[in-house]
Amino acid sequence: MTLELKGVSKTVDGQVHIHPTDLTLEKGTMNVLLGPTLSGKTSLMRLMAGLDVPATGQVVWNGEDVTGQRVQDRKVAMVYQQFINYPSMSVYDNIASPMKLMGADRAEIDRRVRETADLMKLTPMLDRKPLELSGGQQQRCALARALVKNAGLVLLDEPLANLDYKLREELRVEIPKIFEASGSIFVYATTEPEEALLLGGNVATLWEGRITQFGPTPEVYRQPVDATTARVFSDPPMNFLQISKTGDRIMFGDGQSAQATGKIAELGDGRYTAGFRPNHLEIGKHATDAMEFKTRLNVTELTGSETFVHLDHHGERWVGLIHGVHDLTLGDELSVWLDPRHVYIFGEDGQLVAPAAYALAA
Repeated sequence: MTLELKGVSKTVDGQVHIHPTDLTLEKGTMNVLLGPTLSGKTSLMRLMAGLDVPATGQVVWNGEDVTGQRVQDRKVAMVYQQFINYPSMSVYDNIASPMKLMGADRAEIDRRVRETADLMKLTPMLDRKPLELSGGQQQRCALARALVKNAGLVLLDEPLANLDYKLREELRVEIPKIFEASGSIFVYATTEPEEALLLGGNVATLWEGRITQFGPTPEVYRQPVDATTARVFSDPPMNFLQISKTGDRIMFGDGQSAQATGKIAELGDGRYTAGFRPNHLEIGKHATDAMEFKTRLNVTELTGSETFVHLDHHGERWVGLIHGVHDLTLGDELSVWLDPRHVYIFGEDGQLVAPAAYALAA
């Protein structure tokens, strides 16, 4: 069972929403679409489902071209971030509704509904109406209705976005387990890199209607092919700094330099861009060869056990994620430290030319 997008694109009123895209998704896989708002995640899902017809290209399901086939004729289930349930029907009837439309017999419907409700921890609520449930239970009901269809393709469009933190954490852990044994292809859209990492499987990073990289989630995170992918797969986005290489040295701003080792040593002399994630900036020198950068503190955000610091480095805006709560004064100069092993190197065209040493060792 495979879903193939072959040169699929989408335009609306002359504006390109999805650039020509090739993508192959395999049976029994979790595939995360990761990108900011308006990057094309929902548009791509609608093309997969058959809700929209592509401007160019083909949608191929198990070797069959289904580009013009109605969504009703495909084995597709879709769950949105809103709780879309039938308010006048019980939870049981909500879950059963797709099978009734498919013409399944009563005994089969009852068996499948109760199996799915048990899986989603909804058995005690089968006689209730959706509005009598909590937000998390309502979304479980919507997920159960998608699962009971035994669809070959299940599309989850930010299904946890409207839930509180605790419920999101619970369902993030449960969703891969729930769908692992189904054998279906799952596509899950999110704006949050952390959610993509928790869900695992594969990830496709999207930026302005283009898939910039697709592959196993840890691999894409550790070795982004370009600066755009690195920016998308980092929260807050990756920080950047213009650097140059001369001989066996890498020259950073503030007169800092580091030994060019590993993949970096193989690069030719010239100008490059260094990238590093916010959690790799530190207050205080914790590595013997860490580099110090003088910055100005613009904003601090406390998250409880961590502090986001928004910094100005000679006109460049950086964000650091610092462990602990710190007594810092806005507008003051603040020294931050960076271990060279956490630095990615990108060429002038934005392509990755040397991954961070720590990522290669992971």
